[in-house]
Amino acid sequence: MLDNEKKELLASMIPKAVLKAVTEESKHSIIKRVFGQDIVPIYNYPFKMGREARVQYIDGEVILQERHKLSGQEPSNDIYLFDSGELLQISREHCSIVKKPSSDEYILQDRGSACGSMVNQFTVGGDDHNGSCSLKDGDIITLGSKESPYKFKFIILDQVEYN
Repeated sequence: MLDNEKKELLASMIPKAVLKAVTEESKHSIIKRVFGQDIVPIYNYPFKMGREARVQYIDGEVILQERHKLSGQEPSNDIYLFDSGELLQISREHCSIVKKPSSDEYILQDRGSACGSMVNQFTVGGDDHNGSCSLKDGDIITLGSKESPYKFKFIILDQVEYN
């Protein structure tokens, strides 16, 4: 049985939610790996996602360029994903996941992406227009059009009890 101090410590270390890669393409799009090959942790809301634009192909190998903070501004995304397709599905500032204050309601907000997003089979945004949709535990988020291989399962962890 955990005492209160250990419960608080554990709760601060565990993400509030995660995005679990559903396809091989979505697994390979994750550049910074924290919890293995297929998990993107969400610690704070809004959680902003977008495409990594600082990559080059050199001799068939993907090379990530170093991001310099010249302006002193924070990055515009919490996670940068690599889109390896010829026709890009993920926009530089694609979407965000928000949690409504004082509630357990989660929302996917498209940030004016070109291809939009999908929650299960519902299209959100696209054609450079914003849009939003409610998110539930277990929903599948597709970044891009319905043909996009970038699919992630939204898993809520901040409502889990620690005994």
